[in-house]
Amino acid sequence: MKKILLYIGLILLIPTTINAQFETARDSVVQLYGVIMTADSLVGIPAVSIMVKGQNRGTITNGDGVFSIVVLKGDQVEFTHVSYKPKTITVPRNIEGNQYSVVQLMVQDTVYLPATIIRPRPTAEQFARDFVSTKVPDDDIEIARRNTDATKRRILMKTTPGDGREATAIQFNNIAKKAVYSGQVPPMNIFNPAAWADFIQAWKRGDFKNK
Repeated sequence: MKKILLYIGLILLIPTTINAQFETARDSVVQLYGVIMTADSLVGIPAVSIMVKGQNRGTITNGDGVFSIVVLKGDQVEFTHVSYKPKTITVPRNIEGNQYSVVQLMVQDTVYLPATIIRPRPTAEQFARDFVSTKVPDDDIEIARRNTDATKRRILMKTTPGDGREATAIQFNNIAKKAVYSGQVPPMNIFNPAAWADFIQAWKRGDFKNK
């Protein structure tokens, strides 16, 4: 019997709780409306963005600066415009009713642009002089030609370290030479005509000059 009375009490209490929650949610909804005007001349500002922070909801003012939007009590509403300083208001939590009106004044924001120097059109002599003396950037063909120059390739060959494959080939080549001339004196390049030809070419190029 006690269980049955308990169930009946819970069933009767559920609609009351739902109605109380519904009344609380409905009481927190506020219709925010008003007009946004300039602070110096009290003229309505059109196309002002009104955004509720943290909710991705908003609206804009009409041609007379009038707006209307649904918010909740305690929300922060931001007013922004490209020509005016932004303003932020907070909807009071203790307002009575479900409507709240504001008259928001906005101050013009001064934007400083970089200085621009206007000069007269040059004469024909000045244009010809500047045209001839203007440095034209190198194209891809000229850059490739300069990078494949023989002198630059020799410099790159001396300064660029070898990779693992080249280092392994050099090591194996040295081991093979030692195995070929094992037990005897290896030949000297002083008697090699090809080595002398390379030496003469290097001497003409200036490879042995002090840098």
